Amino acid sequence: MLSHRFSRALAQGRAKPAIAPSRASLLATLLRKRATAHNMGANDLEALLRDQIRWSLPIIRDVSAE
Repeated sequence: MLSHRFSRALAQGRAKPAIAPSRASLLATLLRKRATAHNMGANDLEALLRDQIRWSLPIIRDVSAE
């Protein structure tokens, strides 16, 4: 019972994650984080952020080629 109360108290105290207002602002945030990781020499984190940046880029399909 005590662990249940403790977990509920922790969950209520956590801030809700902010929703990015646009894809562009999300991409800008990821780029800043990647630059910081690069400057710190955190190669694993930088690679993870590069994958997230790649995923967040918009995809433009050429409609005329179809």
